Amino acid sequence: MNLHYDDKYYMEVALKEAQKAFEMDEVPIGAVLVYQGKIIAKAHNLTMQLHDPTAHAEMIVISSVMSELQLKTLEECTLYVTLEPCPMCASAMHWSCLGKLVYATPDQKRGYSLFTPNLLHPKTQVEHGMLQEEAQLLLKKFFQSKRTL
Repeated sequence: MNLHYDDKYYMEVALKEAQKAFEMDEVPIGAVLVYQGKIIAKAHNLTMQLHDPTAHAEMIVISSVMSELQLKTLEECTLYVTLEPCPMCASAMHWSCLGKLVYATPDQKRGYSLFTPNLLHPKTQVEHGMLQEEAQLLLKKFFQSKRTL
């Protein structure tokens, strides 16, 4: 049986990944990469755990899939992420020729569109706003906990 889910389902999986990051005291961002209706990778931020500022959820997903599956591009893939990617992650999406990016909420401080709106590959389709409130709530909860310490 070949199950195909909708965009909301994949974003819900990304939010579950973000929750894992939250529980590890990482900035709660999750990412899911989908190819032909199947999740081929999922991850959450691990910058603190790995002591690596590049260990963003998006970078982990892209790196793991490109090396494991030995793909040359991600042009037939969709990446679901709970927060608008930063310029580093958007650049990785550009170089991997990502087909589609779906993110839940804009990043008002570090989102790629604030700095270089055309950073993604010209053929990459972009959608945002799906489950935005849920993603914002998790981020707000995380940062509020940091301010009370």
